[in-house]
Order: sequence, then C-alpha cells, then structure tokens
Amino acid sequence: MTDLAGDRSALTERIKELARAAGFDRAGVAAAAPSGQEEALRAWLRRGDHAGMSWLARDPERRLRPADLPPGAVSIVVVALDYHPGPERGGEPGGDLWPRVARYARGEDYHEVMGEGLRRLAAEVARIAPGARTRPYVDTGPLLEREIAARAGLGAVGKHTLLLHPEHGSWFLLGELLTDLDLVPDEPLADPCGSCTRCLAACPTGALAAPYRLDARRCISYWTIEHRGPVPAEVRPGLGGWVFGCDLCQEACPWNREPTPASEPRLGLPPERAALDLAGLLALDRDRYVDLFRRSPMKRAKLEGLQRNAALAAGDRADPAYRPALAGALRNPSPAVREAAAWALSRIGGGPARDRPAGAGSEE
Repeated sequence: MTDLAGDRSALTERIKELARAAGFDRAGVAAAAPSGQEEALRAWLRRGDHAGMSWLARDPERRLRPADLPPGAVSIVVVALDYHPGPERGGEPGGDLWPRVARYARGEDYHEVMGEGLRRLAAEVARIAPGARTRPYVDTGPLLEREIAARAGLGAVGKHTLLLHPEHGSWFLLGELLTDLDLVPDEPLADPCGSCTRCLAACPTGALAAPYRLDARRCISYWTIEHRGPVPAEVRPGLGGWVFGCDLCQEACPWNREPTPASEPRLGLPPERAALDLAGLLALDRDRYVDLFRRSPMKRAKLEGLQRNAALAAGDRADPAYRPALAGALRNPSPAVREAAAWALSRIGGGPARDRPAGAGSEE
C-alpha cells in the first residue's frame, strides 16, 4: 500500500477524486454496516408492494448485510452520475409522436456506462492500495443502494422513494464499489422534503401510497418495464402514454426545477432512436429491434413489451393516424401485442375488425 495507508482521511479523499476522474459526478463513502431498514423492507414485502418482482423477496437477509458482498467488506464507495438531458426545447425529442420514455433510459445502458467507470475506479484503487479487495455493483446485486447512498451523504430518500439532494435534485444514477479498505464515512443529509407532497399528488395511479412508500402494483414504471403479458384493463387508463418508465414524480419535485445536465454524452438520446415514433416502434421486426436497442436499457422490456406499450400509448392518444400501424400489429406474433392493438383500435374507433385474429378481442 502507498503512503496513504496510515491516513484514512487522505485515502478516502483520494478515492473520491479518482471516482470523479473515472467519470462520475459525485462520490461518498458509507460503512458496510447492517441496514437500518430491516423492518421497512419486511413490511414492504409483506404488503406485496413489490408486485410481480419475486426476486426482491428472495433471501432479503442478503440485502441487509452488505459486508457479506463480498465477505469482509468494510466500506462502500457510492458514486452518482447525472442523467438529465438539460433544457428540452419544444418538449420531447422528435415531437409529439415520440414515445414517452423515462429520461434515464434514453441513451446507452447505464449498467454498462457506470460499470465501465467503476472498473476503472477499482483498478485505480488497486494501484494506490495494493492488495485491497473491491467489488463493483450497478443495480445488479442485493444492495439497498438508496439507503446506502443516503448514509454516504449523496442525498436523502425523498417522499417519492428516490434519492434526493437539495442541490442536484434526483436526476442521477447510483453505483457502488465495495471494499475491505477502512475509509471515513460521510455524514448523511437532512430530509429535504419537509411538508411538500407534490410528488404524491403528481402520481396519476396512486403508486406513492404514502410518503416514502412505493406500491409497484400501481406504478407506471413497473407495468411498462417489468410486467410481462397483457396489462390489466383497469391499469391502462393511468399509463398516460408512457412506453418505458415514468418521470412524473420527479418532474413535480421542486428540487428538480433546474436540473444539472448530464456530462456523460452516452446517456443522451441517439439519433436513430430519436427518429422512432409509436408507429415505427409497432412496425419493428426483431432484427431491427436488436440493432436499435443493443446498448439501450429499454431492452429490459423486450420487443414484446415495448410494442404492447406502444399500442396502449396509441390507444391513449386516440389519434386515427395510428390505425394503419395498429392494424398491422394485429398480426404480431405476440398475443399481448395483438390484444393491446385491438384495444387501442376500439378506443380510436373504426378499427378493421376483419383484420383481427381470433382471440384478439378488445377489452373495455
């Protein structure tokens, strides 16, 4: 180990500098201590707020013991990466026909972008502290990352359940580097929300059932990203035309009025996807989908999910211009897409019933 070995503070600050040099906007440190959110997590699971995401209920004890990932972890370096595109002239990219997509998902997959930066950081830590063990995570391991990031001083969990900072808002992604180095933890921030409940009021489906509680069974992001198969009829009116994710609670937050634009260009919307409208998404074949979404987080929903969501969004807009694309979607190999297209045509009116395959009736 270098001459930093005997100075925890100097080593900690040096690692934070290296994190910023690796491309991250901010870094903080938390002790790899047991979580203080055990009862909150168990209550969330007992209520079924995790919806169909059954993996979240598997071995919750692992999520409460970050020191076991890997065994012997002492500290967690938490990094933040801003992703908001900045001022959006004329509204959404591509005009009104562009699919509504959460801002974090418009560019390259943040798992890859942040994973690359964390690997660079790990290599630098190994250089200045030979023999130190590290392990990076980007939303892929059993970590309660928002709680850990709050302990690392990068923000406080807001009433919309996202990490919120009074200077940087909530438009940022998180990643972690676990290490056996004994670093100096940062001080947590105070709750920035106060009496404000604008995020709760902005959620059209009531997914923010109470401050600091997200019920995924009502969440637009859950239904458009994680859910497989048809979307229940009672859920559809609240989706609001979103094709992947949702930003409404963040848009309502006063701390997000002047977002810090992303400094990482790979998180920006590429031209080939900016040119894609709902009709184009409905018409995509698998080869074009693979090519267009190869490095996109939107591939999480798979082609079937994106086309199902595009059909529902077209039905939500009720624009007759979508009839030809929806009629073509009635021949989609996916029953969920066919059913969504038939439903959308029933909303628009004048749908070509003769083109509807058996079993693709509408749902009111």
